[in-house]
Amino acid sequence: MTLTLDSIRDIRLYQRQRGYRFSLDALLLFDFARLQKAGRIADLGAGSGVIGLLLAKKYPQAEVALVELQEGLYNLALKNIALNGLSDRVTAVREDIRAIGGKEAGHGAPAFAFQGFDMAVSNPPFRKAMTGRISQDEERALARHELKFQFPALVRAAAYLLKNRGRFFMIYHPERLLEMFMALREGGLEPKRMRFVHGKYGPGGQDSHGGRGAFGAKMVLVESVKGASRGLAVGGPLFVYAPDGSYTPEVRRIYGL
Repeated sequence: MTLTLDSIRDIRLYQRQRGYRFSLDALLLFDFARLQKAGRIADLGAGSGVIGLLLAKKYPQAEVALVELQEGLYNLALKNIALNGLSDRVTAVREDIRAIGGKEAGHGAPAFAFQGFDMAVSNPPFRKAMTGRISQDEERALARHELKFQFPALVRAAAYLLKNRGRFFMIYHPERLLEMFMALREGGLEPKRMRFVHGKYGPGGQDSHGGRGAFGAKMVLVESVKGASRGLAVGGPLFVYAPDGSYTPEVRRIYGL
Protein backbone atom coordinates (compact mmCIF):
# COMPACT_ATOMS: atom_id res chain seq x y z
CA MET A 1 0.00 0.00 0.00
CA THR A 2 1.76 3.15 -1.22
CA LEU A 3 0.99 6.17 0.96
CA THR A 4 1.33 9.90 0.52
CA LEU A 5 1.84 12.31 3.40
CA ASP A 6 -0.30 15.40 2.89
CA SER A 7 -0.86 18.59 4.88
CA ILE A 8 -4.18 20.40 5.17
CA ARG A 9 -4.71 23.34 7.48
CA ASP A 10 -3.12 22.36 10.79
CA ILE A 11 -2.97 18.57 10.38
CA ARG A 12 -0.92 16.06 8.43
CA LEU A 13 -2.50 12.98 6.90
CA TYR A 14 -1.39 9.68 5.44
CA GLN A 15 -3.55 8.59 2.50
CA ARG A 16 -3.40 5.77 0.00
CA GLN A 17 -1.94 7.01 -3.26
CA ARG A 18 -4.47 5.09 -5.33
CA GLY A 19 -7.28 4.50 -2.84
CA TYR A 20 -9.90 6.77 -1.31
CA ARG A 21 -8.58 10.30 -0.73
CA PHE A 22 -10.38 13.17 0.93
CA SER A 23 -11.82 15.94 -1.24
CA LEU A 24 -13.12 19.49 -0.82
CA ASP A 25 -16.39 18.01 0.51
CA ALA A 26 -14.62 17.03 3.73
CA LEU A 27 -13.28 20.55 4.26
CA LEU A 28 -16.65 22.14 3.52
CA LEU A 29 -18.26 19.90 6.12
CA PHE A 30 -15.53 20.65 8.68
CA ASP A 31 -16.12 24.38 8.23
CA PHE A 32 -19.93 24.03 8.33
CA ALA A 33 -19.89 22.04 11.59
CA ARG A 34 -19.96 24.72 14.24
CA LEU A 35 -20.83 24.78 17.94
CA GLN A 36 -19.82 27.28 20.59
CA LYS A 37 -18.49 24.37 22.61
CA ALA A 38 -18.15 20.66 21.85
CA GLY A 39 -17.10 18.12 24.45
CA ARG A 40 -17.63 14.94 22.44
CA ILE A 41 -17.65 14.51 18.67
CA ALA A 42 -18.34 11.44 16.49
CA ASP A 43 -17.14 11.24 12.88
CA LEU A 44 -19.26 8.53 11.22
CA GLY A 45 -17.57 6.90 8.23
CA ALA A 46 -14.37 8.72 9.10
CA GLY A 47 -12.14 7.30 6.37
CA SER A 48 -8.55 8.21 7.18
CA GLY A 49 -9.82 10.68 9.77
CA VAL A 50 -9.52 14.08 8.09
CA ILE A 51 -12.78 15.66 9.35
CA GLY A 52 -12.54 14.33 12.89
CA LEU A 53 -8.89 15.35 13.21
CA LEU A 54 -9.62 18.87 11.95
CA LEU A 55 -12.49 19.13 14.44
CA ALA A 56 -10.19 17.94 17.23
CA LYS A 57 -7.95 20.90 16.41
CA LYS A 58 -10.92 23.29 16.20
CA TYR A 59 -12.21 22.12 19.60
CA PRO A 60 -9.04 21.49 21.65
CA GLN A 61 -10.96 20.22 24.71
CA ALA A 62 -13.12 17.73 22.78
CA GLU A 63 -12.90 13.96 22.72
CA VAL A 64 -13.37 12.62 19.18
CA ALA A 65 -14.39 9.16 17.96
CA LEU A 66 -13.48 8.22 14.37
CA VAL A 67 -15.86 5.44 13.33
CA GLU A 68 -14.77 3.48 10.24
CA LEU A 69 -15.63 0.00 8.96
CA GLN A 70 -12.95 -0.61 6.32
CA GLU A 71 -9.82 -2.12 7.83
CA GLY A 72 -7.39 -0.23 5.61
CA LEU A 73 -8.93 3.16 6.35
CA TYR A 74 -9.28 2.31 10.04
CA ASN A 75 -5.55 1.55 10.20
CA LEU A 76 -4.80 4.83 8.45
CA ALA A 77 -6.98 6.66 10.97
CA LEU A 78 -4.95 5.11 13.81
CA LYS A 79 -1.75 6.17 12.08
CA ASN A 80 -3.01 9.71 11.54
CA ILE A 81 -4.15 10.10 15.15
CA ALA A 82 -0.63 9.32 16.32
CA LEU A 83 0.96 11.44 13.58
CA ASN A 84 -0.92 14.52 14.81
CA GLY A 85 -0.21 13.86 18.49
CA LEU A 86 -3.90 13.44 19.34
CA SER A 87 -3.92 9.97 20.91
CA ASP A 88 -5.04 11.42 24.24
CA ARG A 89 -8.30 12.79 22.81
CA VAL A 90 -9.04 11.00 19.53
CA THR A 91 -10.00 7.32 19.26
CA ALA A 92 -10.53 5.20 16.16
CA VAL A 93 -13.36 2.66 16.34
CA ARG A 94 -13.68 -0.07 13.72
CA GLU A 95 -17.43 -0.61 13.54
CA ASP A 96 -20.29 -1.04 11.09
CA ILE A 97 -22.54 2.01 11.37
CA ARG A 98 -25.54 -0.29 10.99
CA ALA A 99 -24.67 -1.87 14.34
CA ILE A 100 -24.67 1.38 16.31
CA GLY A 101 -27.86 1.45 18.33
CA GLY A 102 -28.40 -2.27 17.68
CA LYS A 103 -31.43 -1.64 15.49
CA GLU A 104 -30.30 -3.06 12.17
CA ALA A 105 -31.35 -6.68 11.67
CA GLY A 106 -28.48 -9.14 11.61
CA HIS A 107 -26.03 -6.96 13.48
CA GLY A 108 -24.71 -7.14 16.99
CA ALA A 109 -24.42 -4.87 19.99
CA PRO A 110 -23.92 -1.12 19.70
CA ALA A 111 -20.40 0.10 19.05
CA PHE A 112 -20.65 2.45 22.02
CA ALA A 113 -21.81 1.65 25.53
CA PHE A 114 -22.36 5.37 26.03
CA GLN A 115 -24.20 8.17 24.32
CA GLY A 116 -24.37 11.90 24.89
CA PHE A 117 -22.31 13.22 21.98
CA ASP A 118 -22.60 16.96 21.35
CA MET A 119 -21.88 16.62 17.65
CA ALA A 120 -21.86 13.99 14.94
CA VAL A 121 -20.58 14.56 11.40
CA SER A 122 -20.67 12.46 8.25
CA ASN A 123 -19.69 12.68 4.60
CA PRO A 124 -21.62 9.56 3.52
CA PRO A 125 -21.82 7.85 0.12
CA PHE A 126 -24.68 9.50 -1.76
CA ARG A 127 -25.05 7.31 -4.84
CA LYS A 128 -27.46 4.38 -4.70
CA ALA A 129 -25.93 0.95 -5.21
CA MET A 130 -27.24 0.39 -8.74
CA THR A 131 -26.63 3.90 -10.12
CA GLY A 132 -23.62 5.34 -11.91
CA ARG A 133 -20.23 3.78 -12.49
CA ILE A 134 -18.91 1.92 -9.45
CA SER A 135 -15.16 2.26 -8.92
CA GLN A 136 -13.04 -0.87 -9.16
CA ASP A 137 -11.19 0.32 -6.05
CA GLU A 138 -13.13 -0.94 -3.01
CA GLU A 139 -12.34 2.07 -0.80
CA ARG A 140 -13.53 4.53 -3.42
CA ALA A 141 -16.59 2.44 -4.25
CA LEU A 142 -17.73 2.23 -0.63
CA ALA A 143 -17.12 5.96 -0.14
CA ARG A 144 -19.30 6.92 -3.12
CA HIS A 145 -22.00 4.23 -3.36
CA GLU A 146 -24.36 2.80 -0.74
CA LEU A 147 -22.93 -0.71 -0.94
CA LYS A 148 -22.70 -1.43 2.80
CA PHE A 149 -25.59 0.57 4.22
CA GLN A 150 -28.46 2.87 3.32
CA PHE A 151 -28.97 6.40 4.58
CA PRO A 152 -31.57 5.62 7.32
CA ALA A 153 -28.97 3.46 9.10
CA LEU A 154 -26.67 6.49 9.31
CA VAL A 155 -29.50 8.58 10.75
CA ARG A 156 -30.24 5.93 13.37
CA ALA A 157 -26.58 5.82 14.38
CA ALA A 158 -26.33 9.61 14.70
CA ALA A 159 -29.59 9.84 16.65
CA TYR A 160 -28.46 7.06 19.00
CA LEU A 161 -25.13 8.73 19.76
CA LEU A 162 -26.31 12.32 20.14
CA LYS A 163 -27.58 13.80 23.37
CA ASN A 164 -30.88 15.70 23.30
CA ARG A 165 -30.30 18.89 21.28
CA GLY A 166 -27.11 17.39 19.92
CA ARG A 167 -26.31 18.32 16.33
CA PHE A 168 -25.70 16.23 13.23
CA PHE A 169 -23.79 17.85 10.35
CA MET A 170 -23.53 16.25 6.93
CA ILE A 171 -22.90 16.92 3.25
CA TYR A 172 -25.05 15.17 0.64
CA HIS A 173 -26.29 15.37 -2.93
CA PRO A 174 -29.18 17.82 -3.61
CA GLU A 175 -31.09 15.36 -5.80
CA ARG A 176 -31.71 13.24 -2.68
CA LEU A 177 -32.71 16.19 -0.48
CA LEU A 178 -36.33 15.17 0.04
CA GLU A 179 -35.34 11.58 0.82
CA MET A 180 -32.75 12.87 3.26
CA PHE A 181 -35.20 15.16 5.07
CA MET A 182 -37.74 12.37 5.43
CA ALA A 183 -35.17 10.00 6.92
CA LEU A 184 -33.85 12.66 9.30
CA ARG A 185 -37.29 13.49 10.63
CA GLU A 186 -38.28 9.86 10.98
CA GLY A 187 -35.09 9.35 13.00
CA GLY A 188 -35.80 12.25 15.34
CA LEU A 189 -33.30 14.67 13.79
CA GLU A 190 -34.88 17.92 12.65
CA PRO A 191 -33.17 19.80 9.78
CA LYS A 192 -32.47 23.33 11.05
CA ARG A 193 -29.84 24.84 8.75
CA MET A 194 -28.94 24.24 5.13
CA ARG A 195 -26.57 25.67 2.56
CA PHE A 196 -26.19 24.79 -1.10
CA VAL A 197 -22.73 24.38 -2.63
CA HIS A 198 -22.32 25.55 -6.23
CA GLY A 199 -19.50 25.26 -8.73
CA LYS A 200 -18.31 28.32 -10.65
CA TYR A 201 -19.75 31.74 -9.92
CA GLY A 202 -20.70 33.46 -13.17
CA PRO A 203 -22.05 36.76 -14.49
CA GLY A 204 -25.23 38.15 -12.96
CA GLY A 205 -24.78 36.34 -9.64
CA GLN A 206 -25.49 32.96 -11.20
CA ASP A 207 -23.57 29.72 -11.06
CA SER A 208 -22.15 27.96 -14.10
CA HIS A 209 -25.54 26.31 -14.77
CA GLY A 210 -27.31 29.68 -14.88
CA GLY A 211 -29.29 28.80 -11.78
CA ARG A 212 -30.03 30.28 -8.40
CA GLY A 213 -30.89 28.67 -5.08
CA ALA A 214 -30.98 24.88 -5.20
CA PHE A 215 -30.93 24.69 -9.00
CA GLY A 216 -27.47 23.82 -10.25
CA ALA A 217 -26.14 23.04 -6.78
CA LYS A 218 -23.43 20.38 -6.60
CA MET A 219 -23.85 19.45 -2.94
CA VAL A 220 -25.83 20.53 0.11
CA LEU A 221 -24.70 21.03 3.70
CA VAL A 222 -27.31 20.25 6.37
CA GLU A 223 -27.37 20.70 10.14
CA SER A 224 -30.00 18.75 12.09
CA VAL A 225 -30.81 18.89 15.79
CA LYS A 226 -32.02 15.97 17.88
CA GLY A 227 -35.43 16.66 19.41
CA ALA A 228 -35.80 20.16 17.94
CA SER A 229 -38.98 21.82 16.73
CA ARG A 230 -39.54 22.45 13.04
CA GLY A 231 -38.05 25.45 11.29
CA LEU A 232 -35.34 25.54 8.62
CA ALA A 233 -32.92 28.38 7.84
CA VAL A 234 -31.34 28.40 4.36
CA GLY A 235 -28.02 30.22 4.12
CA GLY A 236 -26.62 31.95 1.08
CA PRO A 237 -24.99 29.86 -1.65
CA LEU A 238 -21.39 28.78 -1.31
CA PHE A 239 -19.50 29.12 -4.60
CA VAL A 240 -16.33 27.09 -5.03
CA TYR A 241 -14.81 28.84 -8.05
CA ALA A 242 -14.59 32.49 -9.05
CA PRO A 243 -15.29 33.52 -12.69
CA ASP A 244 -11.57 33.19 -13.52
CA GLY A 245 -11.51 29.58 -12.32
CA SER A 246 -9.64 30.25 -9.07
CA TYR A 247 -11.02 29.38 -5.66
CA THR A 248 -13.36 31.97 -4.16
CA PRO A 249 -12.13 33.83 -1.05
CA GLU A 250 -14.42 31.72 1.13
CA VAL A 251 -13.00 28.45 -0.15
CA ARG A 252 -9.46 29.78 0.22
CA ARG A 253 -10.29 30.57 3.84
CA ILE A 254 -11.67 27.06 4.36
CA TYR A 255 -8.48 25.57 2.91
CA GLY A 256 -6.45 27.81 5.21
CA LEU A 257 -4.72 29.52 2.30
